[in-house]
Amino acid sequence: MGFLKRIFKKNDKDFDAYDKGLEKTRKEFTSKLNLLTMKYNKIDEEYFEELEEILISADIGVKTVMNFTSKLRQRVKHENIKSAEELKEIIVDEMFIIYVEGQILVNKINYNDDGPTVMLFVGVNGVGKTTTIGKIAYKLKNEGKKVLLVAGDTFRAGAVEQIKEWGERIDVPVTYKLDADPASVIYDGLLKAKDEDYDVVLIDTAGRLQNKVNLMKELEKMNKVISNLIPNAPHETLLVIDATTGQNGITQAKNFKEITNVSGIVLTKLDGTAKGGIVLAIKEEVGIPVKYIGLGEKEEDLKTFDIEKYIYGLFKGVNDEED
Repeated sequence: MGFLKRIFKKNDKDFDAYDKGLEKTRKEFTSKLNLLTMKYNKIDEEYFEELEEILISADIGVKTVMNFTSKLRQRVKHENIKSAEELKEIIVDEMFIIYVEGQILVNKINYNDDGPTVMLFVGVNGVGKTTTIGKIAYKLKNEGKKVLLVAGDTFRAGAVEQIKEWGERIDVPVTYKLDADPASVIYDGLLKAKDEDYDVVLIDTAGRLQNKVNLMKELEKMNKVISNLIPNAPHETLLVIDATTGQNGITQAKNFKEITNVSGIVLTKLDGTAKGGIVLAIKEEVGIPVKYIGLGEKEEDLKTFDIEKYIYGLFKGVNDEED
């Protein structure tokens, strides 16, 4: 199996994290795919209909699935593929291709060469935004960076306390003011970051999407304050999505893309769902790269997204040789 065999040969502890984190999705997905392969001696329309059902059940998304199976049909015709076993290998290759799509994938953080790097976090309530910020702060601190947290969500009860708890837990300072305008808290935080030579500033924001106009105005105000103090900032605007919400996460991504310049996605709780195909759907339908994924509850379980490791975690065991 060309692509899969190549990545199976790699030795990286993160492969184990992806293996474990995508176990629920893989058990559903690869077992159904293997059964489908055994069921059909030849590839026909019934085969493709069942394959589409399997892909949709993994939350890859109807639009993405239709595009994907259309490409498979073309390859079957042009390459004269007869057996389902042979097509199973091509499915893995095409999954990789559909994500990469001839692009140079930018899953790395856009760091500022001159002064602090500013990362703004957006997302609806309940997706694990503040926890994600804490985990990323922990990761960056362990990479040797001087990190500052800014409690820009001054509306939700307990939000400031939650980010302060994370700051104490990982020994990272937090800028906050209770019942204050978020832009003023951000202003104070960025002044501190510039004066005290911080490398990265992580800014929490309120998770309201009920009124898009108000949220857009609030984010515009925040962005103006940020860019006035640090040119070309924020350098990243990361949208946090709970993977267990499935297609609702796609809707959130489309909504936030309409109101602010989202540069990347953080998918939380990917280990808690059997619908891990949402990674492919987000890239295909929204066009925003996934930059981090949550594969567990511990601080170190937040990983920089890697498409090869993701495909490995999704397809390990897809053929008998690797079971």
